[in-house]
Amino acid sequence: MKTCCDHPGKKPEPVEPKPCCLVADHVDPEKRGTLAVSKFFCPMCPGVTSDLPGDCPKCGMALEHNPVWRPAQGTGAVYTCPMHPGIAQDHSGDCPICGMPLELKMPIDESDDHQAHEIRSLSQKFRIGIALTLPAFLLAMSGMFPSWSLHDFLPRSVSKWIEFALATPVVLWAGWGFFAKAWRSLVNRSPNMFTLIGVGVGAAYLFSAVAVIAPGLFPDSFRSHGEIGLYFEAAAVITVLVLLGQLLEAKARSRTGQAIQALLGLAAKTAHRLRDNQEEEVPIDQLQIGDILRVRPGEKIPIDGVVTAGRSNIDESMITGEPMPVAKAEGDTVIGATVNQTGAFLMRAEKVGGDTLLSRIVHMVNEAQRSRAPIQKLADTVAGYFVPAVVLIALVTFVIWAVWGPDPAFAFALVNAVAVLIIACPCALGLATPMSIMVGVGRAAQAGILIKNAEALETAGRVDTLITDKTGTLTAGKPHLTSRIAAKGEDADRMLAFAAALEVGSEHPLARAIVDEARDKGLSLPEVFDFESTTGGGVSGRIEGTRALVGKADFLRDHTVSITDELTSEAARLEGMAQTVVWVASGDRALGLLGISDPIKESTPSAIAALHHRGIRIIMATGDNQRTAEAVGSTLGIDEVRAGLSPEDKILLVRELKSQGRIVAMAGDGINDAPALAEAHVGIAMGTGTDVAIESAGITLVKGDLAGIGRALEISRAVMRNIRQNLFFAFVYNALGIPVAAGVLYPLTGTLLSPIIAGAAMSLSSVSVIANALRLRHIRLGGREPVKS
Repeated sequence: MKTCCDHPGKKPEPVEPKPCCLVADHVDPEKRGTLAVSKFFCPMCPGVTSDLPGDCPKCGMALEHNPVWRPAQGTGAVYTCPMHPGIAQDHSGDCPICGMPLELKMPIDESDDHQAHEIRSLSQKFRIGIALTLPAFLLAMSGMFPSWSLHDFLPRSVSKWIEFALATPVVLWAGWGFFAKAWRSLVNRSPNMFTLIGVGVGAAYLFSAVAVIAPGLFPDSFRSHGEIGLYFEAAAVITVLVLLGQLLEAKARSRTGQAIQALLGLAAKTAHRLRDNQEEEVPIDQLQIGDILRVRPGEKIPIDGVVTAGRSNIDESMITGEPMPVAKAEGDTVIGATVNQTGAFLMRAEKVGGDTLLSRIVHMVNEAQRSRAPIQKLADTVAGYFVPAVVLIALVTFVIWAVWGPDPAFAFALVNAVAVLIIACPCALGLATPMSIMVGVGRAAQAGILIKNAEALETAGRVDTLITDKTGTLTAGKPHLTSRIAAKGEDADRMLAFAAALEVGSEHPLARAIVDEARDKGLSLPEVFDFESTTGGGVSGRIEGTRALVGKADFLRDHTVSITDELTSEAARLEGMAQTVVWVASGDRALGLLGISDPIKESTPSAIAALHHRGIRIIMATGDNQRTAEAVGSTLGIDEVRAGLSPEDKILLVRELKSQGRIVAMAGDGINDAPALAEAHVGIAMGTGTDVAIESAGITLVKGDLAGIGRALEISRAVMRNIRQNLFFAFVYNALGIPVAAGVLYPLTGTLLSPIIAGAAMSLSSVSVIANALRLRHIRLGGREPVKS
């Protein structure tokens, strides 16, 4: 259930959505992605959204621009003419100068340019910061190398003021954002990485500044050889290193949303609409259900619909992940954003706005990328105690070194406490899961696999049992004439022509299969007179002066048609092959029989074999009769067949398997499958199925074949493996780094960790987590699915 941020835990009332509602169930589908979605959000902190760019008040990370956000008319949207940029208005329409449709222009400071601005700002601060830090670092370190010490011609009384002058703009200008974030974290009682950085850098800089400006305030315990140690170079270098880490992180994060950006870029901008025999070019957002559109070769299909005239081959690879073009003719459905290749055709718009498949894909991908996997709870629990624990460890470190450390004890205490604060990185823990989820869900979408939420993604990798429906899941869901057996001495084409002539007016799926086969073979259909239909039996009529019949065997016998034992035997054989038998007769003689089946999808056998190879037990649960179900199950090598099941029976089957401790996935495409899809640990819907099934499932396969299940499991396992790698690195890094920074190695080796090295390690830890997550963009999946980068 989605909730409103004004009323947590409550489902919003069916009213006009407020801008604060992140994603609301009550939003009109055509408005979804406009009013209902905030412009910016935090990938680490659920519920933190904003209409303005900035930083997360909880974790301090820069808010990310929501790629599915689009301004509603009258709320800041700008429509402009590509030919005349000076033309701009807050609603769609045509250019008054050239007549071209106006295009939506995203406000510069609220689009992807926000992220580019963040990168430019960090880059500028880093460049200036490092230019000032290098000389400060050389001045501070020169005393360690007597052979080229600068103190011979630059007295310490002068160099310390130069260090102060160089470090001040680095810390207080380039690093000011860290202090601002640290302060907000304290105000909001959400200590984070920037709390530690702010305290650590601030302590080092403030200590050094007071030591330069008022050295008399410090007792002798702070002095070494009469001088107070300064840490300007440490404060400056840490600031620059954190800036570098933030810069690399911002560049890496900019790539995590590329999957959605690529999906949004697929959409056509305009369509050719026919009205009163006149063609007009209109923006996509002006289309309505029922509009007739013309699509020419090479153009993108503007919206989801049905072909009404013409035929063509459509490249659907950007939606399904399959490279082969799909032939489309009158009556076939077409998907918006796919590319028309060879022929021109007319189509009727069936879905517009947020109801189109592309809009739903983008919405589902966006929701999934922002959802949280159960494994995230572990990181959240640790992170909640992490910062207070680090501050406590830093205080204990300071006290221990101040009391028992060597002279100057307070200097050692300060340096080690700052190192503890700086090296700790809760950000790596926080990023470990959401970064992998964002990249993995985007990769899945490119492969034609839509993942509704992170929980489904996590659970899919542990599935050991798959329940699958038969019709539309294992089979094509489209009855097809597969057998023609003529009686001895009869012509099979004549038999088919007689049957098609009698069935041509019927809309029954079996009748359509007969008619389609006759048309595909180019048969000429004879004229029918005195047509009659008998419910539950068959149809009859006079063809060539003789009564012809098409239907069940009993229907023919009721009309005194003789059926040979040979044909009866053939009928039993076809039924054993899961084919429905239709008899054809003329006069008192059976001409033969037709076998109609719902063919198994070409990809199903290899998909079943691949799932078996992964150790997954497959159960077919269908409402069909036992003989047909067993025939299909035997052909495919299904482990167990359950036939004659109602929707309630399928739910009971899922519960039975769950009670046995199995992790159950349910694959289906129909309304009757929806309850079981919702009951299973992971519901997998065929994208070619009903909307109810898709809404009930956690994963949707756009292509609608079982091969996608194997790819979904591969992605799930790859993402979870990536998350575990990230969490392991983050835990180990902090577990080892903090004790070393506190000085546990000093009694054994005399080694202390410089705050500068601690700052470098902290910055690289976050970057390494993001870089590891980005590897998911290039995972190779099984089957014919192409790799996209």
